[in-house]
Amino acid sequence: MTRIHSDGGRSVELTALTRRQVIAWGAVALSGLTLASGGAPVTASAESGSGEPRLPAPVSQRDLDALSTAGVLYIATVRKDGNQSAAAPVWFTVTSDHFVLIQTQPNTWKAKRIRRGSPVIVWIGHKRGPAFIGTAEISGDAKYQRQVIEDYPKKYLMARFGFHKPTQEMFDKGAILSIVITPMRDLPDGFKSAPGMPAPTVESAH
Repeated sequence: MTRIHSDGGRSVELTALTRRQVIAWGAVALSGLTLASGGAPVTASAESGSGEPRLPAPVSQRDLDALSTAGVLYIATVRKDGNQSAAAPVWFTVTSDHFVLIQTQPNTWKAKRIRRGSPVIVWIGHKRGPAFIGTAEISGDAKYQRQVIEDYPKKYLMARFGFHKPTQEMFDKGAILSIVITPMRDLPDGFKSAPGMPAPTVESAH
């Protein structure tokens, strides 16, 4: 059992929590995991680096507003049969040109499906939050890795305590991967997660 202390002085006991439980529990218990005033904003500047320059992601103002205050995303991928997976909570940050960055372990279903070209369905803030469908790619670009490493401890209190805190060593060893999500189309308000049901496509997004 591990005892940690929040910024407010309250102690919290954590037993053997899974990664998903830490993310979901922390989003509620620590008020969305974001720091109070003075913390890093959701949108951080990504330094230019190697690789082809990208045009800004075509994200809507609705989603930009939601991303600016959300502490967690719920992400589903598309299975080989074309159906949705379950939506899982993840931490995230956003680049200055509106790409969404997450990190995951290489053996997760999310990583495996994205590696074979699966789009992602994203709910912002909670399972009934604004939703969009987008493309996703695993990226070894150092600037994206660096932004995840720098932003997560600033944005997420539990990362500051060392829980699932990404490091450059973890990226270098391949223990975690950075994923770049490009929002493509908004899904209708009220769009719900439906594991096992046909997924919307990037083209139609209905």
